[in-house]
Amino acid sequence: MSEQESFSIARLIAEAAQVLARAGVPEARREAMSLIEYTIARDRTFLITHPEDALAPSAVRRLRELVERRAAGKPLQYITGHQEFYGLDFEVTPDVLIPRPETELLVETALELLDETNNAPLVCDVGTGSGCIPVALLHEEAKARAIGLDISMTALRVAARNAARHNVRARLTLLASDCLSALDSRAARFTMIVSNPPYVAEAALAGLQREVREHEPRVALTPGGDGLRIIRRLVADAPRFLEVGGHLLMEIGFDQHEAVRRLVDPQVWQLLDIHKDLQGIPRIVALRKK
Repeated sequence: MSEQESFSIARLIAEAAQVLARAGVPEARREAMSLIEYTIARDRTFLITHPEDALAPSAVRRLRELVERRAAGKPLQYITGHQEFYGLDFEVTPDVLIPRPETELLVETALELLDETNNAPLVCDVGTGSGCIPVALLHEEAKARAIGLDISMTALRVAARNAARHNVRARLTLLASDCLSALDSRAARFTMIVSNPPYVAEAALAGLQREVREHEPRVALTPGGDGLRIIRRLVADAPRFLEVGGHLLMEIGFDQHEAVRRLVDPQVWQLLDIHKDLQGIPRIVALRKK
């Protein structure tokens, strides 16, 4: 076999997929193609239409290094530094949670409720991470403004870059805050508070995927205990920061909807719905302040 044949795109895809499959990586061939796309800065169409093209030896070495990192469990998104969310490309680093498709339901629900308001809405995102939630909302709602809160300064820097990337930086204020503690409730009157809080129960951490358990920031995954500590704080504290009729939207774990339902004080909140994701799992709690 010639050197050119051994370095062809088709052969390297097969080689990378084999390594990833042996390591237990799901959808190994798709991930192998994603790593080659990233290595040579070409899209999938190019790979499919140029299977016999040979990669330079330096690109092959780089690809094999990335494949080994992925086989060792590092998430693809942390290797490439990117993840699509709500049709937008977001920078992601190991300092932030990787945006997930189920969180898009939080954005969809928020946009539906914001459509009911005629004024320029002010939204607060608690635990903003990469900034994917407020950036997506501001991208869709030209009149909206938002505040993103996170306990991590490194996460806030990632959020700032994502806001600039999508031209909403002027409408997004980013603050270091443990939950809502950095805000003055006398001055903050939000139309909506949204959050994808850490909600994994401590006992459930061991059962998470290796990529999540070993590589994503622990502080963004779990608050410890039963996983509901931050959700309890939001349900209790959010009314002081919301205008009358304002909304609190939270993403929750797959088995938490009944426990969260019990946290809702009917004297304070109207429970609008607990929306199910595409898998039928109760995922997004929507509350309205009475």
